[in-house]
Amino acid sequence: IVDVATDAMSGVTSQPSMGAVLNSLPTPSSDFDQNKLFEINNYWEQVRQLYRCFDPGTQATNSEVYKHEIPGGQYTNMLFQAQSLGLGSEWKRVKEAYTEANEILGDIVKVTPSSKVVGDLAQVMVSNKMSKEDVLTKADSDSLNLPTSVIQYLQGYLGTPKGGFPEPFRTNALKGKPLVTGRPGASLEPLDLVQIKKELVERYGSWIGDRDVMSYAMYLLCLKSSLFTSTLSEMLPSSLLIWCSSLSK
Repeated sequence: IVDVATDAMSGVTSQPSMGAVLNSLPTPSSDFDQNKLFEINNYWEQVRQLYRCFDPGTQATNSEVYKHEIPGGQYTNMLFQAQSLGLGSEWKRVKEAYTEANEILGDIVKVTPSSKVVGDLAQVMVSNKMSKEDVLTKADSDSLNLPTSVIQYLQGYLGTPKGGFPEPFRTNALKGKPLVTGRPGASLEPLDLVQIKKELVERYGSWIGDRDVMSYAMYLLCLKSSLFTSTLSEMLPSSLLIWCSSLSK
């Protein structure tokens, strides 16, 4: 299996170019219409232009990924975050800290959300000028405030990593906090999505759609901090709510 991206979105920290991979095959697959691929690529070329202001400025690929193992999407996000936190000049140290954080957490598979756990710990280490040894030594100390994502990972909210959790770091860091055993989702109560939608419509209006219900179910805190806040909803003009409704369609 080869993971590729449309030409306009490929390369650097993304996947290899779809067009390049297809045209490098001895016999190009008849399952792909090159002209349709070109149309798709032209669309994403235009989209990328609209988001140029968010481009972190990464100019080329970097084989250092084989050392720090930062996923491509997280790499650019962390670079932006580091710059926002005034750590842009310490980007080299951020990458080194990511490697150390990964080792502290047990060299885990890094995909969302586990990659965020590693990234959060790395940012804390750089901000507080801490080494791997400092974190391991102070794990059971009240002076070390680990990110919530790290604590929840160690409690088992993301499941159990292959090979188990790192000890004694886990026990020291949790300081007696409760553990989640087995598959985390297995202990959750069933969600009544029909009832949730009814309550949301009653509170926020008829523009609530199925997509909003799913977002509410999966990202409750994020939505509550944006449009899904009664005070903010009351402040928004009806024209903006109608516009938001049109986007959900």
